[in-house]
Amino acid sequence: MAELREKSGPLALLAGLGCFIAFEVAAFQLLQFATAGLGEANQYQPENTIVSNWVKTVTFLVLHLVLVLSAVLVLSNKLPRRYRGQLVGWLLLSLLVGFGLLIPLFY
Repeated sequence: MAELREKSGPLALLAGLGCFIAFEVAAFQLLQFATAGLGEANQYQPENTIVSNWVKTVTFLVLHLVLVLSAVLVLSNKLPRRYRGQLVGWLLLSLLVGFGLLIPLFY
């Protein structure tokens, strides 16, 4: 007979969404502070080059990836089995959100 797996309910998804939003806000604040000295503050000045902003962008994305993968590794060991199925979805969403966070990073 096939093994039946317990699925997490809507309340668990809502709790996961709340934790995801809290993690992304905390990660953005931390990475914004960590990359504060990189890049140009005024994006519209004539001497602005893409190089310094490129360094800030790549640094932000790499550090965000490190934070997300570290969180997934820790959570995959700590969460009960029935909630681990949500991790892949939140991981993929977090990777997409990382690119979207570049917009407020420069403003």
